[in-house]
Amino acid sequence: MFKISLHLIDYIIIVAFLLVTLVVGFMFARRQNSLKSFFLAQGRVPAWAIGMSLLATLISSVTFLAYPAEGFTNNWILLVQGLMVPVVLLGTIWFIVPLYRKVIGLSTYEYFEKRFGVFARYYSSLAFVLRQFSGMGTVLFLLAMALDTMIGGNTMVMIVIVGLIIIAVNLMGGIEAVIWLDVFQGFMLFATGIVCLSVILFSADGGPAAVWQIAKANGRTGFGPYNADLTKLTFLVMAINGAFYAIQKYGTDQTVVQRYLTAKTDKGAIRASLMGILLTVPVWMLFMFIGTALFAYYQQHNLPAGIQAPQVFPYFIATKLPVGVTGLILSAMISAAICSLSADLNSLAAVGVEDYYKKMRRNRTDREYLKAGKWTVVISGLIAIGIGSLYIKAGSEGVLGIVFTLYAIFSGGIVGIFMLGIFSARANRQGVTIGIITCIVFTAYAFLTSTKIGTGAEKHLLLDLGRYNFGHDKLMLGVYSHLVVIVVGYIASLFFPKPVLDKNLLYTGWKEARKNERKEAKVTLRAV
Repeated sequence: MFKISLHLIDYIIIVAFLLVTLVVGFMFARRQNSLKSFFLAQGRVPAWAIGMSLLATLISSVTFLAYPAEGFTNNWILLVQGLMVPVVLLGTIWFIVPLYRKVIGLSTYEYFEKRFGVFARYYSSLAFVLRQFSGMGTVLFLLAMALDTMIGGNTMVMIVIVGLIIIAVNLMGGIEAVIWLDVFQGFMLFATGIVCLSVILFSADGGPAAVWQIAKANGRTGFGPYNADLTKLTFLVMAINGAFYAIQKYGTDQTVVQRYLTAKTDKGAIRASLMGILLTVPVWMLFMFIGTALFAYYQQHNLPAGIQAPQVFPYFIATKLPVGVTGLILSAMISAAICSLSADLNSLAAVGVEDYYKKMRRNRTDREYLKAGKWTVVISGLIAIGIGSLYIKAGSEGVLGIVFTLYAIFSGGIVGIFMLGIFSARANRQGVTIGIITCIVFTAYAFLTSTKIGTGAEKHLLLDLGRYNFGHDKLMLGVYSHLVVIVVGYIASLFFPKPVLDKNLLYTGWKEARKNERKEAKVTLRAV
């Protein structure tokens, strides 16, 4: 494999950045003396910083490397999922945020228990854990590949070093350190992305116009195919999947919902959410187009043999950018991974303590729960390192597609549970439990009858049912699982008594409360 030697200045910048990361952890270490401080920062973080943290939480080496890799090898179809986020959430974030801040303490999945019982809580929290570990392994793997391309060395050692730094930052500084590192990383991400794209565009012969012409002529632009075929990866498949992804990520994912809880007020949490949503999409677009520009550039210039798609961007950074700038951009790449993984670890620990440890050991001291949370950070970090090492053996082709597929599989109908909980006062525990069990059976069937194993021409399905195999694109699996829960869960609920509910658990309750607040405000205004 082609190796590149960085300048001493670049190494100094990278080491300095890693030391600063650890220093930030030390800065907030004294404040981490309670469970709420460790996981929620007790309202000490301003809304704008939480917004930047949301951005950084959703941006990792998957964005920094997988998006350019996808733009280098294909058109922009996988960007459609991200483009659906603001379309869906600008109409829903207004009631999702205050609802959670009112009805849960720390874990997102506490809402599911209050609405549909213990089984719904553990099912949704376990799905979250599986998604997080698969995603964390991908982040570590992509970062290790980039570092291997740029500085050589043992890839496994790099994964271990970065993983240990992430564990240390979490243990020392908790969520507060994670958020402020996210703020720093957010600014670095925008700056480095713009610098890299500008250099690529103006390094190409003929400038930006030539880049566009080459990309368009080779099918690297657009979001197609645009037909209604659900058996293949099409615009329609990604748009439908993206709508459900938006609700799941911002409505049921602990890493995001936990940010809502750190804000001082509901309005601050909503502002932070809107900021995070509106900043994330431009970043995804920026890095996808970097891949498109790299394709055009290397149509004009030779790319050494052995460079795989996820390594093209790191190769360009190391060979075409000046000394110092390369170190800064590589630091931003490492920062993206550290910030995303730190958020994942903190959220996994929060779920571990709130959903599992507290259930097993009730009425213990806050100090014991805090200690359990820190141990969960360590264990989760080590598991993520192990998964990252397994990814190395699996190869690097289509990493972004693999990430989306795993997310679809592990989504497990969570959006269906959430939507029934929010919008249907008739849905009840028994009905939703039946819906979840049906969803598990359906997901198992679809996965087994659409997944091939083996090598080359010898690949075969895990379970071959002939014409009854699941024939649609795997990203639709996540969509169908949600629909199964909604349809089966609602119909099954009709056979059981209507539940007695706290209005705060429903959208109609939020709407009624908002209406009353407006009436009170008008009365107060008239009195003045």
